Amino acid sequence: MKIKDILFEIKKYDFYKPFHITNSISTSKDNIEITLITDTGITGKGEASSSFRVNGENVSALYNSRDQIIQLIKGMDVTNYRKIFNQIDKIGRTSPSLKAGVQFAVLDALSNYLNFPVYKLLGGEKDHVVTDKTISIGTLEETLEEAEDLSKKGFRYVKMKVGEDIKSDIERLTAVNEKFNFEGFIVDANMGYSVKEAITFSDAMYRESVPINVFEQPVHYSDFDGLKVIRYASRYPVGADETIKTKYDALRLIKDDCVDFINIKLMKSGVSDALSIIEISRTANVSLMIGCMSESAIGVNQSVQLAAGTGAFAYCDLDSHLLLKECGEYKFKTVGDKLYPH
Repeated sequence: MKIKDILFEIKKYDFYKPFHITNSISTSKDNIEITLITDTGITGKGEASSSFRVNGENVSALYNSRDQIIQLIKGMDVTNYRKIFNQIDKIGRTSPSLKAGVQFAVLDALSNYLNFPVYKLLGGEKDHVVTDKTISIGTLEETLEEAEDLSKKGFRYVKMKVGEDIKSDIERLTAVNEKFNFEGFIVDANMGYSVKEAITFSDAMYRESVPINVFEQPVHYSDFDGLKVIRYASRYPVGADETIKTKYDALRLIKDDCVDFINIKLMKSGVSDALSIIEISRTANVSLMIGCMSESAIGVNQSVQLAAGTGAFAYCDLDSHLLLKECGEYKFKTVGDKLYPH
């Protein structure tokens, strides 16, 4: 079953409401839907959701990479998917989201050929995963309104975006925790704090008994030493997101004792590096969460399949399809905070 062609299509998605994280507000997102075509007529689907902020990517440049991609993999047998992964790894530094989408499309084609779900190809550890849902930066009133909606819908975990105003952040988190009975929070500063601010925030949350499961990326992605200082000073587990893209980043973070958690995102690492990071982290006893960029259901499906298949993640932040105005679901179903692959 050899690769015959690959098609790219840019699709625009609108957010239900502006999505506000540290120093960034998004109202829409252009993603690349990928269709891999084999000589048997069997196809595979994937998606690339680019990020200039995290990866330095541009969607137009990625779209124009189609000829390069097909030259790398045309004629290769999908049943030998690891060989194809090795070829696609060559674009991993410059186009990681495209690497993710193409690599998953290969697995999806193999899955369709075998009539066997991708998550079972990856181990079949779980039959569903539980996701949080994100509350972006906003006023206290907006935050409480969103938290009430999530509480009514049965979400047990909430991801809170912080990092622009520490006073407001403390007020928002404290108010949500006092009013609602969420089991825990993932708090994501998206590189917005200084080391001192991060420690101050952590201490304030501890005094208010806020159950934070992961304090994610408090400082700039290049500040490995800062992450380590915060980790040793914080009452909460510290995680890396923007800092960790490749398996080599994971090795450095673990070697330098910088984090308790690593946030894997396929759009940063692709499938191949994500699998390597999982094994590196398991060996070093470092915990894992899995996140998303701004993928539609097609892209979130990729991470749901990985998470269910490997069973490697303590927390899943796979909610971007719930934030976008889009059509339906793709190869998984959503029931409350549970995502079921099939």
